[in-house]
Amino acid sequence: MTTVPAKDDQEDIEATGGSGIADDPSEISLDPGAVLADSGVEELLATLDAELVGLAPVKTRIREIAALLLVEKLRAQVGLSAGPPSLHMSFTGNPGTGKTTIAMRMAEILHRLGYVRKGHVVAVTRDDLVGQYIGHTAPKTREVLKKAMGGVLFIDEAYYLYRPENERDYGQESIEILLQVMENQRDDLVVILAGYHDRMDRFFESNPGIRSRIAHHIDFPDYTPDELLAIARLMLDQMHYRLSVEAEAALVEYIELRRSQPSFANARSIRNALDRARLRQANRLVARRGQELTREELMTIEAQDIRASRVFGEEVQEPEAAVDDSAVRPS
Repeated sequence: MTTVPAKDDQEDIEATGGSGIADDPSEISLDPGAVLADSGVEELLATLDAELVGLAPVKTRIREIAALLLVEKLRAQVGLSAGPPSLHMSFTGNPGTGKTTIAMRMAEILHRLGYVRKGHVVAVTRDDLVGQYIGHTAPKTREVLKKAMGGVLFIDEAYYLYRPENERDYGQESIEILLQVMENQRDDLVVILAGYHDRMDRFFESNPGIRSRIAHHIDFPDYTPDELLAIARLMLDQMHYRLSVEAEAALVEYIELRRSQPSFANARSIRNALDRARLRQANRLVARRGQELTREELMTIEAQDIRASRVFGEEVQEPEAAVDDSAVRPS
């Protein structure tokens, strides 16, 4: 289980006296642009565009959701609230497509617009929720929910919660607790279920109660070769590395070869490839004992650092390190 704290955990409710409706209606600003700027959401959306390569349909949906929340906030300020909107979501797509990163950004948006108290993200899998024996699942699930209250609960590979082939499986007990909390405490917790598209479809077919509580279904597309190259450049730039002209050409070839392998994981695979290239560069430079290195040499990945990968010489899939989807936006 991973908890990602909110960047700003302070509740900004003084202007409304805690009720959501301003004390002096004449001072209410109904300018969406002004509210976006004051809340910091506009800045967040701009950062999303700048830091995340591609994902155009995903970014569009996030902006649409932000617009809905903003308008509902304005309606509440003049007494037109229709009640808290349902904000539970489903993120579907292949590994390394940015689902965890978008969940973190979504939590920040929800917090800044006042829809969650804290804006943190608690990321879990089945093992964090489901117990191994009778009486173990309920307390595990409730403990996770307690930690997630006031923020976002991100359940990766959510379809593993349901295992109908195992009569003694306790996942259904966890699902029932989740359903109750998703309905009764939706004003204090947003649940995001994530996983492969086809498996999530089957999961929802088997659990219509969960499907009915999911308001937003967002599909994350795979990255194109050009987008993967742009992601590589961004990652390297943030680590103060660069590719030589020959190394960039080698990486273009690497991406085409790697994408054809079954374990390819989009930006995750690119991060892993660059990590291995950095290891090879380090070994190459250390081998030059007795020679002074230049700053440029310390920064530059050469073609040989890329082409030493097994992908170029063998039909062998390289193992993937266990890193999360936030590899799209390196920290």
